[in-house]
Amino acid sequence: MVSTVERDGQTWYECDECGLLLEDESDAKTHEENCTAEEPSYLQ
Repeated sequence: MVSTVERDGQTWYECDECGLLLEDESDAKTHEENCTAEEPSYLQ
């Protein structure tokens, strides 16, 4: 599920599984469909 979050005067879309914030709602929904709820590899 994707939640709407207000930060710094902007609306963000947060993945409830992994906490990733995205600016675009459609990107957030696409991410959610493919989310494994694991740490993203780019944070390693």
